[in-house]
Amino acid sequence: MLDALRSPWPWWVAGPLIGLVVLFVFWYGGRKWGVSQSLQHICAATLPRGIEYFRYDWRKDGSWNLAMVAGVVLGGFIGGRVLSGPDDVVAISEATRADLIGFGITDFTGLVPSDLFSFQALLTPTGVALVIGGGFLVGFGARWANGCTSGHAISGLATLQPSSLLAVIGFFLGGLISAHFLLPLLF
Repeated sequence: MLDALRSPWPWWVAGPLIGLVVLFVFWYGGRKWGVSQSLQHICAATLPRGIEYFRYDWRKDGSWNLAMVAGVVLGGFIGGRVLSGPDDVVAISEATRADLIGFGITDFTGLVPSDLFSFQALLTPTGVALVIGGGFLVGFGARWANGCTSGHAISGLATLQPSSLLAVIGFFLGGLISAHFLLPLLF
């Protein structure tokens, strides 16, 4: 049984399960599924009451959302540390591997390349630019789009929201532009 959990689930099993969970949460609880709004609830819970934007009852409006995000983090930890084996690697195509090697990314032993995701990589000018610039763009984009990628792609599409379809198309276009035009400029 544990071996079955350790192997990747096919998309046609995992995708519908995620969609069913979202529909259950939406129909049963009238809630939307998204992660970026949890940051607003954390700020409302921890910042002084002087900022008008964060003056609301976060326990009533966001406690379920914070519990969901805690579950996502816990699930990620369990999946990445408990259910993964020592030899697990992300399967990527040879063409992608060759492109990444061209950028100087050579470590493909873990779930993410340590050439990009390590404290050593973070303390380089490129790492600082990626974290600060990327963090700003993600935060601004999520606020401007009135939700993050998970909120629009999972909750919005599951509930047939046209604005979420437009946002998801924008997310994919932005990802393609970043991967094909911005990434080569940074590396």
